[in-house]
Amino acid sequence: MKGIKDLTEGHILKQLFTLAMPIMATSFIQMAYSLTDMAWVGRLGSEAIAAVGSVGLLTWMTTSLALLNKVGAEVSVGQAIGMKDDTAAHNFATHNLTLSLIISSIWAIILFSFAPFIIRFYELKEHISSDAINYLRIVSTAFPFVFMSASFTGIFNAAGRSKIPFTINGIGLLTNMILDPLFIFVFDWETDGAALATWIAQACVFTLFIYQLKIRKILWEDFHILGTLERTYTARIIKIGLPVATLNTLFAFVNMFLGRTASTVGGHIGLMAMTTSGQIEAITWNTSQGFSTALSAFVAQNYAAKKISRVMKALKSTLFMTLIFGFICSLLFIFCGNNIFAIFVPEKEAYEAGGLALRIDGYSQLFMMLEIVIQGVFFGMGRTIPPAIISISCNYLRIPMALLFVSFGWGLSGIWWTICLTSILKGIIILIWFLFIKRKTLDKMTIDKNDNIN
Repeated sequence: MKGIKDLTEGHILKQLFTLAMPIMATSFIQMAYSLTDMAWVGRLGSEAIAAVGSVGLLTWMTTSLALLNKVGAEVSVGQAIGMKDDTAAHNFATHNLTLSLIISSIWAIILFSFAPFIIRFYELKEHISSDAINYLRIVSTAFPFVFMSASFTGIFNAAGRSKIPFTINGIGLLTNMILDPLFIFVFDWETDGAALATWIAQACVFTLFIYQLKIRKILWEDFHILGTLERTYTARIIKIGLPVATLNTLFAFVNMFLGRTASTVGGHIGLMAMTTSGQIEAITWNTSQGFSTALSAFVAQNYAAKKISRVMKALKSTLFMTLIFGFICSLLFIFCGNNIFAIFVPEKEAYEAGGLALRIDGYSQLFMMLEIVIQGVFFGMGRTIPPAIISISCNYLRIPMALLFVSFGWGLSGIWWTICLTSILKGIIILIWFLFIKRKTLDKMTIDKNDNIN
């Protein structure tokens, strides 16, 4: 298999680091798109950042939908590689990309057409809503690039070539960083300028992925990006990816509701504090997600090859590394929340509201990272339903909890505590569920393999 790395042999920790570092860096780069926009738009004032932040929740929903084919590619292609089936790996890659284009085109049309109705859900001031509608309509036309690039990333991760998405997304980020201040301040396009900068950067990333696969032929000599959908491959991808996309999309819906509640309780400051603190928290989220994605690719190959001892060693190493980082971030959020938030929005009222959100959120960081890392094992095994059940049920619990805490007179802090407590709950439940799966399935596979050897 040209350009594809076998993860079923070799030093486990080295392979995890080799996979995870570029994936984490790629996640940080993708996070930096939003942070770069926030940092520059923040100089226009809290109203401008509220407009961009309201669309940020929809962008989150978009990347959540894109996970159907990103995770679908990582697992289906990765397991095919683990079984040494190059034809299946190639076909799964093509099918993921074809599905990605179809879904993203429909989604982009919906958001563009219904932008006014969607944005007015937040009940913002008219001029803020107008800026948000324009921003959404511009970035929505780039969503096919976002979906396709996510699928490309999943394919390269499954093949053990995570450095390529890192390099490509790094070029996209650099493009965005250069164009943001130019379009926002020099051309005086303000929030529209931020949207255009993101559009061009995403188009650049998409083009570079095409170059790697079609011109350089980095994975296969004759790779078809699009093709006719076959039932067997399509059904397998949807079975793997749909639960992940569903749990993340429903999570985004919950946050839209919480965003409206924050806007009702605290005006545009409340919405701004929630969306911006979420972007800052993405530092820990993306770190754990990077390791989780690497773990998923590693588990996919080794689980298919029935090398369960390597799966467990990889999980233990990943948990150790991520939880140390999570502990450090928790301390920073709890004790330096205001200072961190002020880097992005220097207004006193804004960074005090956002700092409180970070401080409360700090108590749940370790549990959040535990949940995400263990998700990687479930995904690699192809068992994407258990994490979906846990995430959906706990995330929807946030709606009645937030309303209850706000009714107690807790204000915005009631929303922050809702997010914190449910994150803790998710981490505990998924750990218990995994230990059950380990005892019922993984331990049995290890025993059966040893019996066959003997």
